[in-house]
Amino acid sequence: MEHVPALDEDLKKTLGPATAKVLAEQLGLHTALDLLHHYPRRYAERGELTSLADLADQIDEHVTVVAQVADARVLTFNGGRGKRLEVTITDGSGRLQLVFFGAGVHKPHKELLPGSRAMFAGKVSRFNHKLQLAHPAYEPLGADASDRDAATAFANQLIPIYPACAKLESWKIAKCVDAVLPSAQEAVDPLPPALREGRGLVPLTEALLKIHRPATKADIEDARQRLKWDEAFVLQVALARRRHADAQLPAVPRRAAPGGLLDAFDAELPFTLTEGQQKVSKEIFDDLATSHPMHRLLQGEVGSGKTMVALRAMLAVVDSGGQAAMLAPTEVLAQQHHRSVVEMMGELAEGGMLGGSDQGTKVVLLTGSMGMPARRQALLDLVTGEAGVVIGTHALIEDKVQFHDLGLVVVDEQHRFGVEQRDALRSKGKQPPHLLVMTATPIPRTVAMTVFGDLETSVLDQLPAGRSPIATHVVPAKDKPHFLARAWERVREEVEKGHQAYVVCPRIGDGEDEPKNGKKKAAAADDPDKRPPLAVLEVAEQLARGPLAGLSVEVLHGRMDPADKDDVMRRFTAGEVKVLVATTVIEVGVNVPNSTVMVIMDADRFGVSQLHQLRGRVGRGSAPGLCLLVSEMHEASPARARLAAVAATLDGFELSRIDLEQRREGDVLGQAQSGVRSSLRMLAVIEDEEVIAQAREEATRVVAEDPALERLPGLRTALDALLDTEREQYLEKG
Repeated sequence: MEHVPALDEDLKKTLGPATAKVLAEQLGLHTALDLLHHYPRRYAERGELTSLADLADQIDEHVTVVAQVADARVLTFNGGRGKRLEVTITDGSGRLQLVFFGAGVHKPHKELLPGSRAMFAGKVSRFNHKLQLAHPAYEPLGADASDRDAATAFANQLIPIYPACAKLESWKIAKCVDAVLPSAQEAVDPLPPALREGRGLVPLTEALLKIHRPATKADIEDARQRLKWDEAFVLQVALARRRHADAQLPAVPRRAAPGGLLDAFDAELPFTLTEGQQKVSKEIFDDLATSHPMHRLLQGEVGSGKTMVALRAMLAVVDSGGQAAMLAPTEVLAQQHHRSVVEMMGELAEGGMLGGSDQGTKVVLLTGSMGMPARRQALLDLVTGEAGVVIGTHALIEDKVQFHDLGLVVVDEQHRFGVEQRDALRSKGKQPPHLLVMTATPIPRTVAMTVFGDLETSVLDQLPAGRSPIATHVVPAKDKPHFLARAWERVREEVEKGHQAYVVCPRIGDGEDEPKNGKKKAAAADDPDKRPPLAVLEVAEQLARGPLAGLSVEVLHGRMDPADKDDVMRRFTAGEVKVLVATTVIEVGVNVPNSTVMVIMDADRFGVSQLHQLRGRVGRGSAPGLCLLVSEMHEASPARARLAAVAATLDGFELSRIDLEQRREGDVLGQAQSGVRSSLRMLAVIEDEEVIAQAREEATRVVAEDPALERLPGLRTALDALLDTEREQYLEKG
């Protein structure tokens, strides 16, 4: 039988099937290596009293606390037949009640004596307005210290507190770690020795021992620094190898022809491009002129004119005899892009048609819901090269779609597409086409380096002239219902001035998104805090009958028939519909300059970046924009703090930082991290900006010298673990 290294062995062998099952199902830990990378969340000192003051924010969560017993008493009930033990523990910052019932009373009554210390783990609940842990698991501290020296050592020991679950408390996980810790000696070090020594980092084996069983706080710091480098460096090597491989591919250089389509388009522009647009366009044109494929991320503030930059790049490619495809995540957005591109190009978008320009080209739309005749014509225009520009949804990726000469792929809202979809479209070129990825969600530099590290980055942070500022206010609907009434008056006032409004709701309300069991509805009726999120269909009906009666109110959501969606959007763009009640289907790309006000219902249910995206739909013309964030959350809640942050700034980069700090990386890196053994456990993308930047430099250098990593087997092993085939391509699932 083949020898399995101890680190890759199933935990069943070391810990037994029952414990291994809990670790696998609850914490996703299957091997000794997985368990060694399950790092402590924090450390308690035996002599230290851990803070109970923070527990109010952790109702219904499993916690571990270190505290001292203040008092303990047994109470009887049911005429003396029932017993309850109430223990009060304290840590100087607060007090917490523990309760034990029935036969479970005797052991803790003997062990939890006033003055004794222990670690307690359980689920925080509230009873009679007091916080409590019912039947907590506990581990007495200090009982076995025989002499004073041993007692002192014991008191100062650092206790690792692990991310735990109801079925396995932190100290039980610590015992599991003890069982596999000797196998840390076999850990393969991914860092090249020169890098490790140059940066003064401890070897991997030492780091694993120090993170799990530190003797001092300096040990923890050494270990953290080293393990952060592992995560940053291995990830950056994966990205650097992708960049290196892409740079080896051949591509057709695409240069705009003097006096061609791009010049004709620029000559007709009724405004001057911003400095930012000119600078970013130059970066893109320089990339397009090279003989290996461009890979560029264009990120920009809401309304900074990314579509204009992308369109000029597409026209430059058409000038050079190639075709350009823009991939949009939704039909609404694809149709909107198609409409705005055709409008911007005017007669240049009617190449080959009667009345079209000689220099023009055909601009076609391709979506899944198009009728057969239109679809057949679009496919024909693409394969013959008649259409220089195509805008579409996932329908562009289908096998039957063929291009005459695909030169550029523009992907809008990258975070909605996986690497497979991006590559499927790129494979339709005779040679790899150039790639421009756009996102309207401003991304902090470190996240861009971590998630989009295989792309060069261009940033548009300047708004075009004539753009109006957007005023944002929080409307506390529960505390001040008259504020909500005033919000609807403001909508009416804007419509009377000839403008239009959006009302955004988190749910559709067509039955498909209802809770599946009736109990939830009953609970919602009893407790307004637990009511389901507000729905488009219900809110639209209430507004049309109530505060907005007499105005043309229509709905838009993702489950409508595509023809109906397009019809509503067309009539809203034309100004026939005055108030559009919609889901986040309008979040990106929708451009109706006459819309000046947006009311976001249950705004606390949306993320910071999403709210910023949504409000970017108003104030796109010359009239100032107004965004009202309606929430029933109380003023002191974290949700209201988030809304206040959105109201306080229009800087998307600042908001994306706040968003990241609040949600941590897991959400931001989204799919990219799911199920990956080496996902970021130690590295905090915002805090560790410097480590990520240095790791990127080192990774680029290492890959340039040794692209196949032949001289670095340890690094190859770590990469295989990160990018193993079952987990597919880890990187840009986002």
